[in-house]
Amino acid sequence: MSWREQTDAFFNYLTDSRGYSTHTKNGYRTDLTHYADFCRRQDVDPMYPPRGFFRGYLSYLAECGYAKRTIARRTAALRSFFRYLARLTDEENPAERLHSPKLQRTLPNFLSEEQVHALLQAPDIKTPLGLRDAAILELLYSTGCRVSELVALNIEDINLSAGCARVMGKGRRERVVLLGEPAVAVTGQYLESARPRLAQNGPDGQRALFLNRFGTRLTDRSVRRLIDKHARKAALKMHISPHTLRHTFATHLLEHGADLRSVQELLGHASLSTTQIYTHVTRRRLYEEYKSAHPRA
Repeated sequence: MSWREQTDAFFNYLTDSRGYSTHTKNGYRTDLTHYADFCRRQDVDPMYPPRGFFRGYLSYLAECGYAKRTIARRTAALRSFFRYLARLTDEENPAERLHSPKLQRTLPNFLSEEQVHALLQAPDIKTPLGLRDAAILELLYSTGCRVSELVALNIEDINLSAGCARVMGKGRRERVVLLGEPAVAVTGQYLESARPRLAQNGPDGQRALFLNRFGTRLTDRSVRRLIDKHARKAALKMHISPHTLRHTFATHLLEHGADLRSVQELLGHASLSTTQIYTHVTRRRLYEEYKSAHPRA
């Protein structure tokens, strides 16, 4: 099979077997295309690079000024593709010992409880779209789910009487997320009065929980735009993304005494080490409060 055929099969594998998001898959496609273009300029078959070729490619990326995070993602794409290829062909994996550059782990941004309150109050719930936006913001903060998980929700995935929803996370890992009373209330109002009006504009049998003005499933880009709009309305002077609300969810749980393992389960993290970054956030907050409150700090 040619390089194009093998990479197309690889991307299908990422979707069908690994449950990768479209965003991640498109990123890998860009990375592998860049690698293949570099190979062609060097007159090298991208599927059979000579020994040491990857080190030269990564050095080239560094010399061109690519950020460490970009180089790390391209390294991950190469490792994933050649691991897949080695399983198919039973040949040696040339990328087996390829290492990513070490990245400095940055602490996630999060909102204070006062900022969250201002953001949640920003939508005008007297309009169908405003009521929809209020339900989206409440669900993101109440559940800590990813924006991709939120927009993929169907009506049958949410159980308001039980106060929970079923989401499909990374790697097709299914989990149950919990809804607080405000989220249950505003989502119920949205389903009762706003969603039927939005559904009139779309195709029959639309299962999506959250619809746009045309009656079709809302996209993650649309959610990012509506968060920007309501953040400006709430006069929040910082960039807020759907992931900011996910960070805020985890941070507030830990600050109020939640167990780290429970937070890991609610976030859908495969590894506890991923969740542990939030303990650094809460320690930073504790240190700041100490400095501001202790007379000899």
